[in-house]
Amino acid sequence: MTTLEDLLKIPRFSDLKLLTNPRNADTIVESIEISETPDVANFIPKKIFLLTTAMVYKNNQKELITLIDSLKEQEAAGIGIKVGRFIETIDPAIIDYANQIDFPIVLVPSTQPLGALLHQLLNYLWDTKTEQLSYALDIQKRFSDLLIHDVSIARFIADFGKMINTPVILLSPYRKVIAHSKHFTQTSKPAEYYVEQLVNKYDNWNEDSHASFMIKDLNQESLQIAGFSVTVNSYFPHYLLILNPQQVPYPMSEFAVEQACLVLSFMLYKNQKVQESLDFLKSDFLAQLIEYQQTPHQSRRDWLDLGTNYGLKKSTQYQVVYAVCSQTTTTATKIKYQQEESDVAFQWLLETLPPRIKHISIFKVKNTNHLAILIQSKVDDLENILTELSLELSKKLPITLTFALGNLYESVEQIANSFIEAKTAYEEMLTMTNGSLTHRYHPKGMKSLFEKMSLEDIHYFCETTLKELAYPVEDSFIELRKTLQCYLSFQCEISKTAKEMYLHRNTIKYRIDHCAKLLGKSIQDPTNSLNLRLALELSERSNQHQ
Repeated sequence: MTTLEDLLKIPRFSDLKLLTNPRNADTIVESIEISETPDVANFIPKKIFLLTTAMVYKNNQKELITLIDSLKEQEAAGIGIKVGRFIETIDPAIIDYANQIDFPIVLVPSTQPLGALLHQLLNYLWDTKTEQLSYALDIQKRFSDLLIHDVSIARFIADFGKMINTPVILLSPYRKVIAHSKHFTQTSKPAEYYVEQLVNKYDNWNEDSHASFMIKDLNQESLQIAGFSVTVNSYFPHYLLILNPQQVPYPMSEFAVEQACLVLSFMLYKNQKVQESLDFLKSDFLAQLIEYQQTPHQSRRDWLDLGTNYGLKKSTQYQVVYAVCSQTTTTATKIKYQQEESDVAFQWLLETLPPRIKHISIFKVKNTNHLAILIQSKVDDLENILTELSLELSKKLPITLTFALGNLYESVEQIANSFIEAKTAYEEMLTMTNGSLTHRYHPKGMKSLFEKMSLEDIHYFCETTLKELAYPVEDSFIELRKTLQCYLSFQCEISKTAKEMYLHRNTIKYRIDHCAKLLGKSIQDPTNSLNLRLALELSERSNQHQ
């Protein structure tokens, strides 16, 4: 990458004189052209340094302003005007105007033939690019060797930092240091120190795919950092930071850095796909667990043994939290964005939750962009922890995580109950306007059950209301259910129930007392009585549809 300033510093071009402000000479020069055509800007690519005798402007130099404007719009590197043939001197007004728009003008002396100058300038540019390309290809070969040997990302970053002899840092989409070169082990500050400075000083630094920043080093002196996007996802890239890029040995080119970014993209993508296959198995396990536990008359399974590889642990405290990324009007229709957003949030929770909550396992909910967090320990300040995590993530990325909490259960066989409650709480959050990041499940009444008669809700309501009497298979529980149903239909009158069932009233009383003990609630209570009657009816109907 050669600038006009670089060219003018070369001894063989010492007779070229910059007429405009020196600070405007940092434009990049990719090629050289000679032209006397006034509309040449329409036919040249960007970053061209134009050589001309200004022949057509010898009687009216002010028309050069139009040419300069067109070149500026085309992002030309500058213009070199040869004097002494058609123009003796360049009008100061033209130079003043060029300074106003930050466009460099170079004076070419009459002793310098434009054809020879063009040849010399192009030779220099071509030699430089050849050297850069050769160096970049050498680095590419070294990168290929690393890929063939399947080295880790940490090893790759360490080797890359060694190649260019300057500190290198790789960041996750939410700016966590994934890997860094060996340079930081010899300083008193870790890589995170420089990243923190960068984030604090440049709030929107991650919006550019290639940018340069200035921060302070350990001695409070200016330190330059070059940042490059490493694209694995379309919306949430990783970042490669190079400290002191100006000290990278010549001819380290931008192309070589791009090669490093390309290799990193491949490595990160490969790791992501491997992880996705493991996450799919985990999601499938959760789906089977929920479905199985919500199906009546199933034989008991050892879920702890089946779920060992997925983080299930023996506990007396099981709770499910349903996590979802809130959507805006802009992102609501972007399916790819929602998927990537969920993946980033999933990774964020995997890294930030375990240090704060013991014994957790995080699942991707099958066929959705939602997440399920299984907590296997009692957490008193759970809502505060989840709120803090959501706020921390939203400060780093435009992602807002919301959490819906199911109730706490004592056995692994009741995980499905907590999951259904958490999912129901999430659905309730969709209708809320208070902006809360967390919401707990509140038991449903009969009205909501009538409004939404999904099989999942019916099974949950019946089993939590009737327990063993919901879908009984043992004769004793079947008889208790019949007695309870008859007792409720006769408005809780023992004598009428006994007469209807041809049983002694003491037998009915014993059975009703047994039911009350089994259900853990007073059957005569009006609310309980209504819920029990509804659950009996719903469980009978749903059982017929199995």
